[in-house]
Amino acid sequence: MTCQKRPNPPKTKMSLKNSLKIYIKDGIYHIYNRGIEKRNIFLDEQDYKVFLYYLKSYLTPVGQQEKPPYGIDRNVLDFTLYKQIRLFCFCLMPNHFHLMIQQLTERAIIEFMKRLTNAYVRYFNEKYDRKSIGPLFQGKYKAVLIKKEQQFLYLPYYIHFHNPEGLYRNKRDAELIKKIQNYPWSSYADYLGKRDTKWIYKKGIMEQFMETEEIKPETETTRKILGSTVID
Repeated sequence: MTCQKRPNPPKTKMSLKNSLKIYIKDGIYHIYNRGIEKRNIFLDEQDYKVFLYYLKSYLTPVGQQEKPPYGIDRNVLDFTLYKQIRLFCFCLMPNHFHLMIQQLTERAIIEFMKRLTNAYVRYFNEKYDRKSIGPLFQGKYKAVLIKKEQQFLYLPYYIHFHNPEGLYRNKRDAELIKKIQNYPWSSYADYLGKRDTKWIYKKGIMEQFMETEEIKPETETTRKILGSTVID
């Protein structure tokens, strides 16, 4: 198998504080946010599907985007960032989400996240009639620049495995692994060869992910390596 060259995390001397967003061209980021007061932001299957619909639409060329489900904002079809954003992986949890993204221009993430979260909040507020209740998310999203090689290698495993892990803690090891691998609201299936999502960018990361997958590092080990790049 030919080993593909993986994207290099950019070198920088700036801080990794999660509240400080450092936007640089070709930067690779761990992006996440959760519900206000840790409340759930996905209440049923449709909510997950709508968030993924918006995610897919902004990563698909105009003209190739699918028509939105009934009642969903159709303006999304007039805009795309597929030439400026690479989505390596994602995981949607009941009260938060994780994205691993590379932006190919300096400010692409700002526009991408503004449109993604605004579209979903509009949908959520209308569906659950919560227009005067207050914000859905706990402040603005966090965008943490990935600077180290180990962080680049371990972040996909953290996103795919250690997040759904908390949903199945009462399961035995073999059953736990199976449950996580079949979790429907992440890109894990794409990395396991069970699915081929066109808007997930796996080039240059797939082989390295499989090496980490074989190791199956413990949660504490993964968090230690990733440090301040992960959610509190």
